[in-house]
Amino acid sequence: MENSIIEDLKQNLGIYPAHLHYQLSPEELQKQTVLLKMGREAEDGTLTVRTGRFTGRSPKDRYIVKDDLTHDKVNWGTINLPFQQKPFNLLYKEVVSYLKDTIYVRDCHACASHDFKVNVRVINEFPWSNLFVYNMFLRPDLDELHNFVADWTVINAPGFKATPKIHHTAHENFTIINFTKRIILIGGTGYTGEIKKGVFSALNFTLPIFHNVLPMHCAANVGSGGDTAIFFGLSGTGKTTLSTDSSRKLIGDDEHGWSTDEVFNFEGGCYAKVIDLNKYSEPEIFGAIKKGALLENVILDSKGRVDFSDVSITQNTRVSYPIDFLESIQKPSVGGSPKNIFLLTADAFGVLPPISKLTKDQAAYYFISGYTTKIAGTENDVVEPEPSFSACFGAPFLPLNPIQYAKMLVEKLDMTKTKVWLVNTGWTKGSYGTGSRIPLEHTRAMIKAVLNDDIDMLNIENYSVHPVFNLRFPNRCTSVPQSLLNPILNWTDQQDYTKTAIKLAQAFVDNFKTYEEQVSKSLSESGPITSTYNSY
Repeated sequence: MENSIIEDLKQNLGIYPAHLHYQLSPEELQKQTVLLKMGREAEDGTLTVRTGRFTGRSPKDRYIVKDDLTHDKVNWGTINLPFQQKPFNLLYKEVVSYLKDTIYVRDCHACASHDFKVNVRVINEFPWSNLFVYNMFLRPDLDELHNFVADWTVINAPGFKATPKIHHTAHENFTIINFTKRIILIGGTGYTGEIKKGVFSALNFTLPIFHNVLPMHCAANVGSGGDTAIFFGLSGTGKTTLSTDSSRKLIGDDEHGWSTDEVFNFEGGCYAKVIDLNKYSEPEIFGAIKKGALLENVILDSKGRVDFSDVSITQNTRVSYPIDFLESIQKPSVGGSPKNIFLLTADAFGVLPPISKLTKDQAAYYFISGYTTKIAGTENDVVEPEPSFSACFGAPFLPLNPIQYAKMLVEKLDMTKTKVWLVNTGWTKGSYGTGSRIPLEHTRAMIKAVLNDDIDMLNIENYSVHPVFNLRFPNRCTSVPQSLLNPILNWTDQQDYTKTAIKLAQAFVDNFKTYEEQVSKSLSESGPITSTYNSY
């Protein structure tokens, strides 16, 4: 089979490698990584690597080729940066010429739904990058490989560095998506997340336009009764942690599509943050770290044990593993339309209720807003909490106008009885630095109450209304201290709470001005109220 792959690479991609490794097993890829001194094995046999200069994505170096297909469809701007066809062709030619020695090729799938399956061929310079691809994408069986025809091709060359003046890039690193040629070109960065998010970005364009499928940056799981739950959220809000629940079956932890009547995983694995990971608070993820998993940018002690608290390289330490490393998973990774949707936010201002039930307009408003908080230490020059808004909880991956995705969500809410909740996994009793993080056990208890149709969550008479954010939140919830549910009661200085709440509310209002003219009046007015404040 390798001979036919080599011929295909030559004829269709212009790649002439001296050595090609096709569909190597995880064991073989790990062995090669260690032999090449590109990684180390931890005490338990897990492969650990360092991704180099880049330990996270570089969204300002992600481009889309502007051509007849994309010029009037892509939402061009600071997120979707245009790249011209001529410099793309030049850069492509130099990258494939660079890959003249040893390459690692893997054929895989995206989209667990049979109706929307996408064939992806990934060409890697490094063996451990290919292991990441094995872990993260859907793994075809042998029969599927015999007649495999790639719908998309990802070319990943971390060692190739662009020359900005020649190649029209901003820096040496780049991720460029060519929708017409269906090629994703990645260079100058070893961070593996660029591979998965490149494919995600491609699906965020093709699925809505050609298949009327809503792509979502979310986790999903299903209960014993077949009820699907979705968890939207940005990094650090608890998307993976809260969806990985031993009492429910995980559909996936990051990227999904919602068609007419099903929710399906785009991937075949999980890519979880491991900062401060321990087996007591996150036993399922902790147990998935074993031989075959790939740990990125972690520190090993003298005995080869991982120190998950060490962030000397980055706070964005990660592990990738196949989803079947978890015990409680949905097979195949498909569920029905969701019964509940949770919008997760880590509010470091400490003013949002731990859980709120949203109206349809509020659901659209907070979905479009995509709020969380930057806190000190996560980025340079951040010394106090800063509001961060990422439309649809995934702005860096959305080629289309966010309103298009929001309209699709509202249409689906109209067709279903899905309930939508805003869940604050951030701070209480004060802002970051003064207050404390809402205990994970209490967040899990609130979500469990929703999923179990707890009477306290169903009875609207049990709710109060936040005077600034106009959010309805429960006054009681099983296994949760009553004082925690009402955020103002947790602050010693209620005037300070009022001031902080209005400050955050104004940030919401300012951010939403971009979308006001594109949505209905009832939707634009469903956000917080900054003009008045009435005490509880």
